[in-house]
Amino acid sequence: MSFLEVVRPGVQSTIQDSGRRGYRHHGLAAGGALDLISYTWANKLLDNPRNAACLEIVLGGFRAIAHGALQVALTGARTRVTVNRQTVDLWQTLNLNDGDELTIDHSTHHRLVYLAVVGGLDAPEQFGSHSVVVREKLEGQGPVQAGDRLMPLQPKRQVPERNVPDHQRPDLDAETVIRLIPGYQYPQFQRADIIRLTTSRYTVGDQSDRMGFRLQGTPLSAPPPGIISEGIALGAVQFPGDGQPIVLLNDCQTIGGYPKPGVVPTVDCGLLAQQLPGASVRFELCDLATAQNQRRLFELHYQHTRWCRSGRALEWL
Repeated sequence: MSFLEVVRPGVQSTIQDSGRRGYRHHGLAAGGALDLISYTWANKLLDNPRNAACLEIVLGGFRAIAHGALQVALTGARTRVTVNRQTVDLWQTLNLNDGDELTIDHSTHHRLVYLAVVGGLDAPEQFGSHSVVVREKLEGQGPVQAGDRLMPLQPKRQVPERNVPDHQRPDLDAETVIRLIPGYQYPQFQRADIIRLTTSRYTVGDQSDRMGFRLQGTPLSAPPPGIISEGIALGAVQFPGDGQPIVLLNDCQTIGGYPKPGVVPTVDCGLLAQQLPGASVRFELCDLATAQNQRRLFELHYQHTRWCRSGRALEWL
């Protein structure tokens, strides 16, 4: 039996898959990996199912010991990763042997690192998902603790050594541009405020987490008044009375009464979720078709990318 024994879980490490669907009308958040691209490629490297559970590590500071031979993949924020104190690269497969020590240093540039194991993590499932939403406290689900065993579903399967091509990795060091798809409440916002929203720079606030990112900058002068509470979606940008935007993420509440000019596409939510407090971001208007086409292109790369024996990616597009 092969597994990773957690020695130090870091600031917060939780099991996540692609999220919980069909239960928001019961008040349950979707959950799921915040950074869709990093999560998806971590599983792709290991030929895991698309919805396989992995570990989402916030701000690094993680350490674990391998018991038995185990194959893993690491993606996400740029930080120092070592195996037995020897630096290794992210965005590739790693073969761990019995007794190997895997360490992920604290991240000083971005927020999220994803650790996948071959076959996916064996984790409790509730309401059709392994994803942990900490505040909901579903039975058997919670943050990873020191001493926990991270066990794969298929420990004996192994894939050749691989790495993700540079151009398929999100450029987390580039300017963070968050696209906004206008919604049905968009016309209720004054034109001057929309111009202010899309020409200003905002910084990520300290009170940002898996529920949502609070942004700080030039407030809107006259946001619309509150509305009757209604269902809200991943990426919704809401404006409370102070005129400062909040971008709702995977663990957000299921209903809300603040006005919303639109939503941020899922891929862009992942880029935002990687940013640390104080990071600069800006909004840019985007039509629905453009956002859908970008997502389709990502899905095509995911479905058709294959690896040759050297580990180099062979892409269909």
